Amino acid sequence: MTSVSANGDLAISVRGLTRRFGDRTAVSDVSFDVLRGEVFAFLGPNGSGKSTTIRMLCGILEPSAGTGTVLGYDIARQPEQIKQRIGYMSQRFSLYEDLTVRENLEFYAGIYEVPRADLAARIDELVAMAGLNGRERQIAGQLSGGWKQRLALGCAIVHRPPLLFLDEPTAGVDPVSRRDFWTMIHGLAASGVTVFATTHYLDEAEHAARVAMIHDGVLTALATPAEFKSGFLRGHLFGVTSAAPLRALDVLRGLPGLVDVSLYGDALHVLVSSGGAADIEAALTVAGIEDGHAVPIAPSLEDVFISLMRRHQDPAEQPR
Repeated sequence: MTSVSANGDLAISVRGLTRRFGDRTAVSDVSFDVLRGEVFAFLGPNGSGKSTTIRMLCGILEPSAGTGTVLGYDIARQPEQIKQRIGYMSQRFSLYEDLTVRENLEFYAGIYEVPRADLAARIDELVAMAGLNGRERQIAGQLSGGWKQRLALGCAIVHRPPLLFLDEPTAGVDPVSRRDFWTMIHGLAASGVTVFATTHYLDEAEHAARVAMIHDGVLTALATPAEFKSGFLRGHLFGVTSAAPLRALDVLRGLPGLVDVSLYGDALHVLVSSGGAADIEAALTVAGIEDGHAVPIAPSLEDVFISLMRRHQDPAEQPR
C-alpha cells in the first residue's frame, strides 16, 4: 500500500511518546525511528511498557503525550489509516480455533479486502511460506503452539502489509519452532517488509538489525547488537569456572571492584571495574577454592541487558 511519509526512509518515527493510566506512567518520553525494511527489536522484561508502546503505534491506544507517525500517518489523528496498512500479531493466539487453517486465512483475507481474483493464489503462497501444506483442513485449535504461530503470521500478512508488528510472538513456543519462525521473519524482511518485534528473549533480539531496550517505561538504550556488546558494558568481563560454581558465586560477591556476578550454566560471568583474572583466582584460592580459573570473555547481549537494567534501577550504584 502507498505510504504518505515525508521521509521515505522511515517506517516509524516517535518523539516523547508517553502513555499514562491514571497515576501510573506505563511509557515515559520515548523517542526512536525505525527504518524501512529493518528488523527492529523492542526488548524489555514483562511489564516494561513494550505492549503499551506497540498498541499506541498500531492506533489502538491514544498517547497521553508526544507525537508519532507510522508509514507517514499520525498515530493520534489517523489510527484507522494505520490499521489498514499494517500487520499485527499478538503474543496470544487470537485466531478462530474452530475454523480450519484455510478458513482462518480466508476470513482474514476478507477482512483486509484481498481481491477475490488474488485470493486462492495468495492463500496457497502463505500456506507454503508457513510450511502448512497438508494442514489446510486441520482445525486451528488442534495445532501445536509453533504451528499456531505460523498460521497467525500468515493471517497477519495476508494483505501484504509493508510493516509488521509482532508482540512477543513466540512466547511459550519451543526453541526449534522459535528458530523456524525467525527464519520466516527474515525472509519477509528480505522482501522489503519492516518488522517491529517486542520480546523479552535475548536470543531473539540477536536477530534484529537494531535493539531498543526499555525498562519501567523508559528507553534506556538503542543500538545494534554488536554495538551493545562492544560499548555498553562498564568494566571488564571474565568467565570463571570451578567444580563448585555456587560456592564460587558466594565468594565473588565480596570481590573488591565487583560490578556484577551471575551464574551461566555451570560457569560464572564476573564483571569488575578494576582488577583482573589473577585477582579473581586469588580470591577463590583464599576461600579454599583451588580450581578456580578466570579468563577474559566477550560479553553477550544478556550481559549488557542485565547491566543496563541494574544501572537503570540504581543509577548511583557504584562498584564495591
